[in-house]
Amino acid sequence: MIPAFRDRSGTHQVLLVLAGAAVLTLLVAEGLNTGFAPTAAATIVTGGLSMAALFVPAARFLPVAGCAVASSLALSVAELQLAQRPENTPGLTELCALLLVVARTVRLHSPVRIIALAPPTGVAALLLLFRVPGTEYEPVKTIGAPAVLFGFVLMIGLGLYLRLADTLRDRDRQTAEQAARQTERLEHARELHDFVAHHVTAIVAQAKAARYVTSAGEALAPADLDRVLAGIEEAGSQAMQSMRGMVSMLRTPREPAAIRPDSALTCVRGLVESFAAAGRPARLTLDPRLAERSVPPEISTTVHRLVQESLTNIRKYTDTSAQVTVDIRLRADDPGRLDVLVTDDGRAADGPAFHPRAGTPGGPPATWSDTDLIRRPSPGRQRGGYGLIGLAERIEAIGGHFIAGPRRGAPGWEVGAEIPLPPSSQGS
Repeated sequence: MIPAFRDRSGTHQVLLVLAGAAVLTLLVAEGLNTGFAPTAAATIVTGGLSMAALFVPAARFLPVAGCAVASSLALSVAELQLAQRPENTPGLTELCALLLVVARTVRLHSPVRIIALAPPTGVAALLLLFRVPGTEYEPVKTIGAPAVLFGFVLMIGLGLYLRLADTLRDRDRQTAEQAARQTERLEHARELHDFVAHHVTAIVAQAKAARYVTSAGEALAPADLDRVLAGIEEAGSQAMQSMRGMVSMLRTPREPAAIRPDSALTCVRGLVESFAAAGRPARLTLDPRLAERSVPPEISTTVHRLVQESLTNIRKYTDTSAQVTVDIRLRADDPGRLDVLVTDDGRAADGPAFHPRAGTPGGPPATWSDTDLIRRPSPGRQRGGYGLIGLAERIEAIGGHFIAGPRRGAPGWEVGAEIPLPPSSQGS
């Protein structure tokens, strides 16, 4: 209770102190109203216990509330035997506290504990009215007792309402936690796909190239074989590093950006150079204005992932002669929007009319509006795994738009995004 008090603002602390002082003043005044020192002290103690039961932690509520109810019943029974009784009030502060104890009991505890504690508390509240002199019993019976019974029922209803509100709040919190965990799982799945698909595809592509040469009856020169094996070794090492980083993130909590690849836009240059080093023509165009801009990590990482996934798909599904272009630039008419476009002019290696990013094999290809450069295709048009689906989710999460499909008016394929930059980045 003390830490909870310290966590509040200074104004709340002052108000709580004033409220506590007011309640203590009422308890002392009602105790002195009995005109007898022992009953005055007993009234202050029983009232204080009843008030304490309202503020103690839930784990200590039952023992404190039980002591408050037992002491109140004992004092009421004892005062029935005394000739000197309070003239003005039997202890209305204690009465109100006992009724609120009923509400807290219903709110916090199981039906068995409610049945064990709530009725005795109601009896203690009702019996408290009879601490007054016998000449006052008639108004107590006609007005006081019905009012206490009504208050008892009202407190049960209040407790049930608060119990329901707590249940709904807990359910909403659990739903939010489950949604957060699901989002985290999807993020991990995207990261795992990006890491494994990119590096393992490079290994498979180089191994296939070596097998293709040897199956044609030609022997690889030692220098060429060493280059292929070095490329496989490098891609394998990068895959192991990426997997090790992913496992580290799953085992220990840390910021996701701490184990991701470098998310700066300039890191895309390394992806393109690595792709070109494998023998595929590739060209990167990076807007020089981006060197003077501060791009948020979530945007630069998304761009990195888009280029990585696009190059991975090109390596997997197109022939080696495909010319690849990566274009990252700010719009000339709107520097607050970043356009990313990865294109290739090759055809699928498995056949002239099929590409895993298009529609059904042999069916009509996806089409794009000539007036809408950046547009996401219908879900039925996407095939080939979860990479493009993950890209679309990433880009939409930061307010952008995504495309993936055949180039307009030219052979090949394109993957692109239009991403809005935040005002803070635009002004940097």
